[in-house]
Amino acid sequence: MYREFVKEIGDFIFLENDPERADIIFVPGNGYPQMAEKAAELYKKGFAPLVLPSGKYSITDGKFSGVLSERQKYNGCYETEWEFLKSVLMQNGVPESAVLKENQATFTWENARFSRNVTDSKELKIKKAIICCKTHHARRALMYYQRAYPETEFLVCPCVVDGINHENWSETERGIDTVTGEVSRIIHQFSLMMK
Repeated sequence: MYREFVKEIGDFIFLENDPERADIIFVPGNGYPQMAEKAAELYKKGFAPLVLPSGKYSITDGKFSGVLSERQKYNGCYETEWEFLKSVLMQNGVPESAVLKENQATFTWENARFSRNVTDSKELKIKKAIICCKTHHARRALMYYQRAYPETEFLVCPCVVDGINHENWSETERGIDTVTGEVSRIIHQFSLMMK
């Protein structure tokens, strides 16, 4: 029973799809380059013509907390998550003309809502979209983007950025705290969305 419960939590949190041709790739704001690198890879393979990174900075920090990995490669001075993610995309072969701008969001629901404002202002019809996010952020990111784009089919193409994945999350205290924290946030935030 215990193992089954652990498996169900993992299956709920860790979502992953094979990429398919889409209208856009979304990258929720963060300080890790891996999600934007993945988005650039998918862009260059022709999976989508546009990439929309989103983010000002974390609401808890009140400022961009900086590059969290690969600092030697991405060593610019970035004011916002969007500025950082745009730089990563461009350094990895995405032309500036394919990168849309959303630089005001401070948490995941704003990433989704404000991205919707951007695509609506450009009169883009998003029938299918890819989300590049952290592995353990996949369910929450999908929940919010589905809420902002109820008519859109989403594919989640996540990245392991901190060593926590579907197979090993229950083996370390850090993994357990991270994933159960995500479950708590999802339940709390979903209840607020329902009201």
